[in-house]
Amino acid sequence: MIASLPMFPLELVAFPTEKLALHIFEHRYQQLLADCEENDMTFGIPTYLGKNLKFGTEMQLVKVVNRNADGSSDILCKGMRVFELIDFQNTVEDRLYAGGKVRFLSNELKGSESKNRALRSSIKKFYNALGVGIPIKIDDDFSSYTLAHKAGLTLDQEYELLQITTEDERVDFLISHLKVMITTLSAVDRTKELIALNGHFKYFDPLDFKDLNVK
Repeated sequence: MIASLPMFPLELVAFPTEKLALHIFEHRYQQLLADCEENDMTFGIPTYLGKNLKFGTEMQLVKVVNRNADGSSDILCKGMRVFELIDFQNTVEDRLYAGGKVRFLSNELKGSESKNRALRSSIKKFYNALGVGIPIKIDDDFSSYTLAHKAGLTLDQEYELLQITTEDERVDFLISHLKVMITTLSAVDRTKELIALNGHFKYFDPLDFKDLNVK
């Protein structure tokens, strides 16, 4: 499906179902906000990465939280559909903001329960290794998108995740990443322990060399 969307490029990844808080201060985006309110429009947030715009997420305005005297606003919006950008214009007709043609990606939002359980287990182990509480609610609506910004992904990794179109594949991607992170955190903890031992008397268990072969 091809559609036209106003564009709000940002150096971040917005995901479907995500609630995103934005501060709107540039005049062109104040105009975009006014058009969204008046015409019930959605807009796109394409990820600006490596001076390129290719993939992004369609966003829906949920509410204007604050309107400030200088014309700026604080808004809350929600991610809807992932798109691939086909064409981009710096300005749309007589408007100040950018726009473009997009192709929406087919996207499976539900995955298998077994993989979902594995992801829940991995995220618990990850935050346990960090030594902090889990900052998100893991309930029936829990998904890869719920976790996307809470798993220590780089911007490049989040962008890669955005382009995966099935939930099971996204879950596999996150589990694989979390395993690496957990191993790394465990190694860091071990290093801290070794550093703390420097200058202290060390106690070792005796080793049994009776069956040792030396070649």
